Amino acid sequence: MIKRHLEKSIKKMLNSKKVLVLLGARQVGKTTLLKEIFEREKNVEWLSGDEQSTNEFFRDISAVRLKNYFKGKKFLVIDEAQNIEDIGIKLKLIADNIENLQVIATGSSAFEIANKTNELYPLSFSEMAKANGLLNEKKMLPHRLIYGYYPEIVNNPGREKEILKQLSDSYLYKDILKWEGIQKPDKLLKLLQALAYQIGSQVSFAELGQIVGLDSKTVEKYIVLLEQCFVIFRLNSFSGNLRNELKSSRKIYFCDLGIRNALIANFSDTSIRQDIGAMWENFVISERRKKLEYDGIWKNCWFWRTKQQQEIDYVEEGEGYLNGYEIKWNPRAKAKGKNSFLASYKNSSVEIIDKSNFEDFLV
Repeated sequence: MIKRHLEKSIKKMLNSKKVLVLLGARQVGKTTLLKEIFEREKNVEWLSGDEQSTNEFFRDISAVRLKNYFKGKKFLVIDEAQNIEDIGIKLKLIADNIENLQVIATGSSAFEIANKTNELYPLSFSEMAKANGLLNEKKMLPHRLIYGYYPEIVNNPGREKEILKQLSDSYLYKDILKWEGIQKPDKLLKLLQALAYQIGSQVSFAELGQIVGLDSKTVEKYIVLLEQCFVIFRLNSFSGNLRNELKSSRKIYFCDLGIRNALIANFSDTSIRQDIGAMWENFVISERRKKLEYDGIWKNCWFWRTKQQQEIDYVEEGEGYLNGYEIKWNPRAKAKGKNSFLASYKNSSVEIIDKSNFEDFLV
């Protein structure tokens, strides 16, 4: 298996006496990563929140029962822990009452727990470049833009469409539709498809609602849910309180382009895609998120746009500086909002990210 960025970090945190939480969408490799970490460890207990027996065990738990069950164990791994009712409280109960037991919980949707949380994404450009060589991975770029970086996709060339169909079905029905209040799966699918067509563009909850047939509050609720299940992520607009800036706009991107393309059933080659600019923007921003997370770099991330349509695709804010990035598939394209942005913010810079230099931004 390709070495994952979080492996070293997780190993360092073992025996920390705290519950470690590893979050990420289904099939991104959470369980595989933990099995590699614990492959030589015999004193580990594995439980799965997908199994009824695990849920029944935790339903009427007590400190005494926990001590008896896990006595002598060194590690406890609870996979898909979000499926266990009140899991945050129960993990705290374990941590508070059983000494010398390290608990690791994984989840494919966010659950509340006051412990160190790590997020595992699909494989990244950086990981694949280290595994295959930078030049080889750059040659694979058209393929990655179409089929994405899920481990099963990467490891099974020739079966990409079949696997993506299974993965997108898993997204829509395995986790999301079990959440209370999700009564209209057809509407959720239509919302995902509408979002897939609007990557790189500003989205309006009201307009999405008209397309899908839902009110704007329900659309926003579904979008939050999709974020919590690591299907999409949003980028809000940056505002330094200039009068002509958009202050409450948002863009929505997919965590993996393969899932996005599966939702709209479009696996056409990048050379004939009308949406290649939006796909490239999604790719660069999602891969940059992985790098920031894995490298432990804290930045506020935005896009910037004025009422006069001047725009910077992606902005990072940190240490008192604003670094803007215009993301262009065509290396000859110009950054139209560059001069306005630089004039508005003194401690700022703007750089164009294109096919000729993107690796410096992502590795």
